[in-house]
Amino acid sequence: MLEIDFIDEIDGNGQVAEQLIQKLLSFASDEEGLEDGTELSVTFLDDAGIREVNRDYRGKDQATDVISFALEEEGDGEAPIIGAEDMPRHLGDLLISVQTAQKQAEEYGHSLEREIGFLALHGFLHLLGYDHMTEDDEKKMFGRQDAILQSFGLSR
Repeated sequence: MLEIDFIDEIDGNGQVAEQLIQKLLSFASDEEGLEDGTELSVTFLDDAGIREVNRDYRGKDQATDVISFALEEEGDGEAPIIGAEDMPRHLGDLLISVQTAQKQAEEYGHSLEREIGFLALHGFLHLLGYDHMTEDDEKKMFGRQDAILQSFGLSR
């Protein structure tokens, strides 16, 4: 089973979707063939909190819905972690703005829980190396995302 460490920086407001995220990302983990015990963290923030992270780490001074920090990506000049093969696989960290998710849920006409689940899956796929920088990558990522949501039963 996928191990998720939930961190709520907004006084319990993110807990509305913890159970859904655990089930959805565990399902996606199985669909992607990840080994049991794979780990990641999910942090719930407000717009001010995610804006600060977005500004400090991505150079974008604005709130956003989800940010992914993949631990398995090696940047230029970074060496692989020695001994990592003896540790559980840790994919990285997802940060979700519940405030932005609420606005988007209202805009799209579905529940906050569904929107946060969608954002969690989107960020999870980024942790696995999916991206949407090119048209081909976008088709692959969004196609995979839609297939998982459909199979799980969380379509719009």
